[in-house]
Amino acid sequence: MTSTSKAFYKPLSLATSIAGGLLAGQIFNQIYKRVGENDAEMPDPKDLSRSNREVLIAAALHGVVYGLVKAGVDRAGAKGFRALAKEDPK
Repeated sequence: MTSTSKAFYKPLSLATSIAGGLLAGQIFNQIYKRVGENDAEMPDPKDLSRSNREVLIAAALHGVVYGLVKAGVDRAGAKGFRALAKEDPK
């Protein structure tokens, strides 16, 4: 990757990562509203009134959603960069 391409890709990658994080949060909130037992927000791990099962399942779901969205956004950003710059963003 040339230095010009690298300089262009860094801000693009940062912007897509931020957008992906926001999107993952929204997707998780929508899923958790439908499957959460007590309320629509992820339980705080320090809230001892919530069960271990509930906290750990919510954390696992959050990790899965975040990982999938991040991989999808990173992949789309890399493909978009390749389409514009005609080289891979390695």
